[in-house]
This record gives sequence, C-alpha cells and structure tokens, in this order.
Amino acid sequence: MEIKKVVTGALDENCYILIKNGACLVVDPGDDYQNIKEEIGNNKVLAVLITHSHFDHIGALRNFLTKRSIKIFKKSNLEEKEYTIGDFAFECVYTPGHSKDSVTFYFRENEVMFDGDFIFNGSIGRTDLPTGNASEMQESIRKLLNNYSENIVLYPGHDEETTIKQEKENNQFIKEIL
Repeated sequence: MEIKKVVTGALDENCYILIKNGACLVVDPGDDYQNIKEEIGNNKVLAVLITHSHFDHIGALRNFLTKRSIKIFKKSNLEEKEYTIGDFAFECVYTPGHSKDSVTFYFRENEVMFDGDFIFNGSIGRTDLPTGNASEMQESIRKLLNNYSENIVLYPGHDEETTIKQEKENNQFIKEIL
C-alpha cells in the first residue's frame, strides 16, 4: 500500500491517501480539495475515513459527499471490528479523549495506524476542547499501547509519523500514563 500525505489548511492537518491497485482511501480530508484531488490522480476513491469531526479534519469532506459510490467511515457508523473495502482491510479502534468521536484506523497487513489527533510524535492530543476528556484519553492510550505491536507506525493528524515503540520510550505524556 502506498501512503501519500497532503498537508492541508491553516492548521497544517495531514490528509492521507492510501493507494492500492488503482483504488484509494482518503483519511481526514481537512481542506485544499484541489491538492487532495491532484494526489488522488486517476485512482478510484472507494471511501473516506474520518478519525474525528473537528473542522480541520473534515473541511473538504463535502467534496466527497456528492459521489454516492464513496463510503464515509466515521465513529457514528463504525463498530470496533475489521472492515474490508476493495483490496483494503482495516480495523476500527475507538480512541476517545481528544474528542468523543475519535477513532484510529489500523491496517494490520501494513502495520500502520491513522490516529488523527490522538497520539503525535512526542505529544498527545488536547483534551480541553468540547467533548475532550483527559481520563478517556488516558484509557485510550493504555488500550492502544498495551494491545498493539510496538512496530506499528502511527500517522497522526499533524506533524510527522512515529512508532508505538518510539512513543513508549520518548513521549513524556505517555510515560506518565503507562
């Protein structure tokens, strides 16, 4: 699976385009639809995955809603289970804390997770915004870091990717929780 990152909007949100066999999934289309569309190229968009519904992660979502063949995956229509669409298989993991509707998408075959504003390289998501909750954030961090491989690469909603191992070893916020 090829992973392309498009940095969008005033808050430099990471939109990811996952490509496999001429089809793609779009994760968190924050803004700048034209740039996202350019990176999609000739690949067929099968679905849009939303890690949470803050404005900086869904600004270009409306551009995908006009196409009936594109499925939208977000907390309100997801269970914690595995999903398959086209050649893509992913698991939904509920990770509230930054917001009530925060989810992480885990692609086991590739050992990658798209976690929105949950865990960043060296930090964690804010919990002081509406529907944020510090104790839920702590529970979600324990759940993710204690139940998944340290080799998994985390693709956050802002900044650069990291690994679970790197965050366990170096992220002061996570060290205090675990």
